[in-house]
Amino acid sequence: MTRGRIEEILARRLEAWGRRDAEALAADHAENGVLRSPVGGDVKGRSAILNIYRGWFSSFPDVEFLPEHVVISRDQAAQFAKIVGVQRGEFCGFAPTGKRFEIYCALLFDFADDKITREIRVYDFAGLLLQLGVLQAKPAF
Repeated sequence: MTRGRIEEILARRLEAWGRRDAEALAADHAENGVLRSPVGGDVKGRSAILNIYRGWFSSFPDVEFLPEHVVISRDQAAQFAKIVGVQRGEFCGFAPTGKRFEIYCALLFDFADDKITREIRVYDFAGLLLQLGVLQAKPAF
């Protein structure tokens, strides 16, 4: 795939994030694509990936995906972003807290035939839970 085509896909995905359009985001994944994330673990297949997006938008209906940097090399891209939102729905079994979160994430994409064949998400899941108030930490000092 060309750099330009990957940039187009990432731009389209940003628009879909802005609309909180789970179906459009999932459609960018290959039918047998893989997604690895702290929340969902390893899931395979577009329908399972769709459920991950739906879960995020159900838990955080105002979630914003704010990209900061992109690195593209051949058929791969690394995207670094900030994600912010307020928990309005159940998340990982935790009732809505109404609390705001802000996390930084790194997404690694593998592309083939204009589709995402693999996506790996890296972010501070424990930090997210702390911000939501569902996890408590003792002061270190």
